[in-house]
Amino acid sequence: MVLNAIMVTSALKGAVGTSFWLLPLLLAGLTYFQYDLVDPESRPIDRYPVESEYDFVVVGGGSAGAVVASRLSEVPEWKVLLLEAGPDENEITDVPSLSAYLQLTKLDWQYKTEPTGMACLAMKGARCNWPRGKVLGGSSVLNYMLYVRGNRKDYEHWEALGNPGWGYEQALHYFKKSEDNRNPYLAKSPYHGTGGLLTVQEAPWRTPLVVAFVQAGVEIGYQNRDINGELQTGFMIAQGTIRRGSRCSTAKAFLRPIRLRRNIHTAMNSHVTKILIDPLTLRALGVEFVRDGKRHIVKARKEVILSAGAINSPQILMLSGIGPKEHLRHIGVPVLMDLKVGDNLQDHVAMGGLTFLVDKPVAIVQDRFSPIGLTMRYLVDGAGPMTTLGGVEGLAFVNTKFANESGTWPDIQFHMAPASINSDAGAQVRRIFGLTDTVYDTVYRPIANKDAWTIMPLLLRPRSRGTVRLRSSNPFHKPIINANYFSDPKDVAVLVEGVKIAMKVSEAEVFRQFGSRVYRRKLPGCQHLRFGSDAYWECQIRHISMTIYHPVGTAKMGPRSDRNSVVDPALRVHGVKGLRVIDASIMPTITSGNTNAPVIMIAEKGADLIKSDWLTGNGEKISPLVAI
Repeated sequence: MVLNAIMVTSALKGAVGTSFWLLPLLLAGLTYFQYDLVDPESRPIDRYPVESEYDFVVVGGGSAGAVVASRLSEVPEWKVLLLEAGPDENEITDVPSLSAYLQLTKLDWQYKTEPTGMACLAMKGARCNWPRGKVLGGSSVLNYMLYVRGNRKDYEHWEALGNPGWGYEQALHYFKKSEDNRNPYLAKSPYHGTGGLLTVQEAPWRTPLVVAFVQAGVEIGYQNRDINGELQTGFMIAQGTIRRGSRCSTAKAFLRPIRLRRNIHTAMNSHVTKILIDPLTLRALGVEFVRDGKRHIVKARKEVILSAGAINSPQILMLSGIGPKEHLRHIGVPVLMDLKVGDNLQDHVAMGGLTFLVDKPVAIVQDRFSPIGLTMRYLVDGAGPMTTLGGVEGLAFVNTKFANESGTWPDIQFHMAPASINSDAGAQVRRIFGLTDTVYDTVYRPIANKDAWTIMPLLLRPRSRGTVRLRSSNPFHKPIINANYFSDPKDVAVLVEGVKIAMKVSEAEVFRQFGSRVYRRKLPGCQHLRFGSDAYWECQIRHISMTIYHPVGTAKMGPRSDRNSVVDPALRVHGVKGLRVIDASIMPTITSGNTNAPVIMIAEKGADLIKSDWLTGNGEKISPLVAI
């Protein structure tokens, strides 16, 4: 998914060697043509908490937290504080094609998975990079902007697990509430909304390869359809959260329009270290955070809302004494509530590196574009290759032989990109993926700068479950992330079948016009296997195991009878008053597709749940469990 970003950015600097002289031009141009001085929705105001006590303290200003804080501040009598560990967005984050260049920067928490010997074997240290946004807007600032809601059956399943109010019709209501869909062909669709705060549209530029990709899907028996509509199975040109060619993060969509609202304060570069909980009453009183090297405490009259994401939310809960008692005791954190925090970790894992070479100049290659022309086209018109959705032009949902018999709950998703690992001659892709020199030099260097495209098949509903655990009681130590990819062998079997369908797509008649053919150089570690065999695909899956940046599930939503759950269907932490979790961590099971849109939906619904409780006098209701 990083490929177009890297190709376009490499084009910007390719004509000038290693010089970054175009970067100041880009920054100056963005400022002159589009940004803060002329933007009626200018940047949120960064400030220390003006008061020592607020009605609501929202921890994390990311994909969920920005939405929650914005919606709560709609009640003028409530005072809301939003705490974000990172800084504000900048001009570069707004350029869709530059997504990958934001990884491994100060805007990224720069997490890595633990080595397991079962996945990420082609990466340095056998560890996968797990980018997470450390910036106002969170991972909606680092992601590839793909707008995918998931499958109807995902939400029906959530409700069947004992979570009333989380079925598809309720979810659809909140998807539409956020959405301002600007695709003309969806204007009258009952499955889409207009006039919401979050802009959704197609990128204004595309290659002929994505058109062929969609036609190939039709050729092998699938439909070209709106995958966010009535049915998900099928192929389409990707839609994304962009606005006039620029990224539309949740910070831009939900916080900038309310920057002058007097009852909301936003404090950036404010790292929350723990939730303050009364050990006798088990009530959240406020939070402790560090800003500019100084420790601060702010109290919450009504609730603390934890929206720090599937890695940081469980970390903060455990640091606060809420989590698995054996683990907390081992770390030295006093236990207040024994809950399965940090369990149930799920992610969409994909196979990377599948490369198709073409004879025509239709892909994105480093030295093809005029850097000045490319930049000026984006600055003046908001058009051209710099508007691409990170690196993905096409999406598809397909059924393997293991899928639901109805055919309406596909088990594999494709991301199609008009470039591959070779396309930047090793300048950046290998670093973002963390590929070893041996793998890159053996397989991809021989085809450096050749026209190529790729399909990344990903597993939609993994059976494997991982964990997030504290490394220590120090809140500034990164947590231990065990993705546990492929601990269930069925996951590999399904993904192998997905790769085989991807190969059928690549062999469709429509691709022959480009001379498209699969690149057959074998990976080190897989060279003893026959290329294209099931065993070879499994080997490549285990070597180039790609996260699609969708960690979820580490504060599972469920009824009190579910001993693995952390929050109830109103997203209140079991047994703790005045504390909710509203972000990707509450998902009982991962949704079938990119998770950013579902997280925004969760935030929209979560904000309404809070309003319903407190505006009707039910704010003190909790789901009690036995404290430790």
